[in-house]
Amino acid sequence: MTEATDAALAPTPRATISVFLADDNVIVREGVRALLARANDITVVGVADDLDSLISGAVLHTPDVVVSDIRMPPNFQSEGIEGCKEIRKRLPGTGVVILSQFDDPDYAIALLSGGAAGYAYLLKDRIAEGDQLLAAIRSVATGGSMLDPSIVDAMVRPAVRNSGLDPDEERLLEMLAAGRTLKAIALTRQTTAAAVSADVEKLFSRLADSASAGTQGALRRLRMLHEAIVSREEQGESLSRLLPGGVAEQLIAGGKALGESERLDVTVVMSDIRGYTTIAEHADPSSLVRQLNRHRAEMNRAILGCGGTVMQYIGDAVMAVFGAPQASRDHADRALDAALAMHLGQRAVNLEWEAAGLPVFDLGIGLSTGDVAAAFLGSEERAEYTVIGDAVNLCQRLQQFASHGQIVLSEATWAGLTTPPSGAERLPASLVKGRETLVEPYRITVPAA
Repeated sequence: MTEATDAALAPTPRATISVFLADDNVIVREGVRALLARANDITVVGVADDLDSLISGAVLHTPDVVVSDIRMPPNFQSEGIEGCKEIRKRLPGTGVVILSQFDDPDYAIALLSGGAAGYAYLLKDRIAEGDQLLAAIRSVATGGSMLDPSIVDAMVRPAVRNSGLDPDEERLLEMLAAGRTLKAIALTRQTTAAAVSADVEKLFSRLADSASAGTQGALRRLRMLHEAIVSREEQGESLSRLLPGGVAEQLIAGGKALGESERLDVTVVMSDIRGYTTIAEHADPSSLVRQLNRHRAEMNRAILGCGGTVMQYIGDAVMAVFGAPQASRDHADRALDAALAMHLGQRAVNLEWEAAGLPVFDLGIGLSTGDVAAAFLGSEERAEYTVIGDAVNLCQRLQQFASHGQIVLSEATWAGLTTPPSGAERLPASLVKGRETLVEPYRITVPAA
């Protein structure tokens, strides 16, 4: 045979499956990496040790398969499942293998809630048996699925999961675990909060008795409540990072009902990065993510330091409010102080970035003062605190008038300042998009250091 014929008949090299590996335990992680190195068709392209690095690393490397621990920093709850589901949203063709020390079918159900294709759930203590992990990786890489046999057994034997609760009690438990208030549960069940409170007391007595007797289902449900409580505490901690001291506790403890608003006089602040679209076009995405995170941290520090509330991020813009949720008389002064601090904070960061050869962020900031309606909007499952009114819309328009290093204030904000700064420039009266009334704003240029 000729050399050409020999080449044609030679076996085609098997395509390599790229794997991204995540586990906070370095011994386990390196052990799994060594196990995968035995296969000539699998290559580990990167590793991670927490939720953030799991998502960012997978997006960067675009692997065929992600192999992840179920619990890792920051909260050691179900970050592996959450992270892998987020990765599947961004990279739909990526297979997922979850490695866990928990033979609890509830975790597998959570993983497979959106469909089993491309997912595998294995127990760590048996991943080397019969090359189970290698088989799972190859399976999910082509859209298949795999579950540890002990998980399958637990899922098909409902008696093991029995906690002695009737369907109505199970539903009540689910609503409590979801963070529903007694009033919200009462509305759903068409009864009174007092009646729900009595049912909850009976429910916990039943679970406590079953758990004491060693019933696995009861233990699982108590753990579910514990995780729900921890999750709500973590939400409170996250909220505390964005609200002035004491306000988060006030809102979590009760506050207004959904959709119930209060009228407040506030000053709204909105910052925007000039030329961000061009920066994003040329920057490395992973590097840009780190820059944007640093930028937001500086903006938050300036806002919270002046007693403001970070409301939301809109693309590369940051929106804050002063005078809500807690009313204050000096909200205009505080807002201007924050805007100045935002400019100075970003300038300090820009010096670091210039030295590192990174693009800098140039800011324009707008301020607007007026009457707004403040409320929690949404549903019992998800709600956000927001302010609505002309002052919010006007602030967004005014920030567009601000070039790098500038702050543009509405007439009402200027009038609300205790001591208006010298050197401000009054701009000509003009119309802004969406408004019929002329505005005559003021512009402040922050001097270079």
